[in-house]
Amino acid sequence: MKSARAAKDLSQKDLADLVGVTRQTIGAIESGDYNPTIRLCRTICQVLEKTLDELFWEVDEE
Repeated sequence: MKSARAAKDLSQKDLADLVGVTRQTIGAIESGDYNPTIRLCRTICQVLEKTLDELFWEVDEE
């Protein structure tokens, strides 16, 4: 999520304002300390123009 946000030239505060949460919430999501609701995930995806898979699903590469 952090790289997608940076690619849009958005700060954590910018993204937080766009999706209606605090900057601390975005920071916690990016650091893996907070699991957002599916509604918040979808809103973040819309703003960053990414899919849920691209932003939130970890891919196990073996």
